[in-house]
Amino acid sequence: MPARAPKHRPHKADAVAHVPAEAVRLTTAQRGYGGRWQKARETFLKRAPLCVECQRSGRVRLATVVDHIKPHKRCQALFWDTDNWQALCKRCHDAKTAREDGGFGNAVRSARVP
Repeated sequence: MPARAPKHRPHKADAVAHVPAEAVRLTTAQRGYGGRWQKARETFLKRAPLCVECQRSGRVRLATVVDHIKPHKRCQALFWDTDNWQALCKRCHDAKTAREDGGFGNAVRSARVP
């Protein structure tokens, strides 16, 4: 029986679209969400365990995310300002993110290939 012809598989480097350097998202640690943040987040959620957005709507839901009310944009003073933090459930945080920057952040949106 004859052998099957090999399938053409383009080289992986050829298959990846070029993404501008400014569109590449940093890791969570590079963005400041390392061990120090995880400890601060845990402490904050113990003190404020309910989602503030859900409470405003008359619902009770546990918060799982510490959100920066005003985006910090890598400003360390604003990043660590606890007056700029609020406890949100994932659903409310995702909705807020979608309203503020299109749902997926600038990096992913910029990297999309038509």
